Amino acid sequence: MASPRRSVEGRPLGASVSSNTSNPGSPAHGGGSSGRFELQSLLSSRAAGVDPTSARLRASESPVHRRGSFPVAAAGSSQAPPPSLPEEDRMDLNPSFLGIALRSLLAIDLWLSKKLGVCAGESSSWGSVRPLMKLLEISGHGITWLLGTLYCLCRSDSWAGREVLMNLLFALLLDLLVVALIKGLVRRRRPAHNQMDMFVTLSVDKYSFPSGHATRASLVSRFILKHLVLAIPLRVLVVLWAFILGLSRVMLGRHNVTDVAFGFFLGYMQYSIVDYCWLSPHNAPVLFILWNQQ
Repeated sequence: MASPRRSVEGRPLGASVSSNTSNPGSPAHGGGSSGRFELQSLLSSRAAGVDPTSARLRASESPVHRRGSFPVAAAGSSQAPPPSLPEEDRMDLNPSFLGIALRSLLAIDLWLSKKLGVCAGESSSWGSVRPLMKLLEISGHGITWLLGTLYCLCRSDSWAGREVLMNLLFALLLDLLVVALIKGLVRRRRPAHNQMDMFVTLSVDKYSFPSGHATRASLVSRFILKHLVLAIPLRVLVVLWAFILGLSRVMLGRHNVTDVAFGFFLGYMQYSIVDYCWLSPHNAPVLFILWNQQ
């Protein structure tokens, strides 16, 4: 009668299996696959004549044994949440609606300004009108208006006229200061198709935003319509002059459309400041006395 198969320790195979089921490596304890793999490796090493101790060590170092020995760590590592992105990266991946709208507006502004720059050079489609546009440029220049206001102020012989001209001079100086300050802060370059042949430029005139001619046209036209008694045709001419002057800045390639649009708005608001701080012999008597003495 054939003897039953025995394990490495000399006990029957059934006893070995039953003993494995009672230790922590059994299926009841979550390590059944590890125990079966160790038993099979021991049996194969016995048949091949390999040392049982070394076979047991190789079985304990197997991937199956390592996975079965640390079930909690493996489960925890598979469920670990991914690292969160920094706040600035999340903003770049999810741009706001305002940022998209501003970039789209900028692209439309550049495209429209280039299309309207028909007098940017002599070889442009409307290059023959360029001298007339440059004449309009001189009519809205700050030096032109400052010299004209000072001349009229010196020639005026009435208190009412001097008061109006004094406030016009104050408005022009305020306009030059505010526009230069904003240009120095924003520092937006002029359009690429612009030719730097402007009339009497300063250091901040290399910047484009906002248009000083547009702010001055809006400020002066509102000032004139408010404080001068003019016939309706002349009032229409003043408004047309301001509008065509602003349009000529884009046609000459000096400014973009948004530069002129913001310039009109800024000049309109500057007059509100001048009207609020209106200079008169009652609130600024020293200024008028000094001017009368000269």
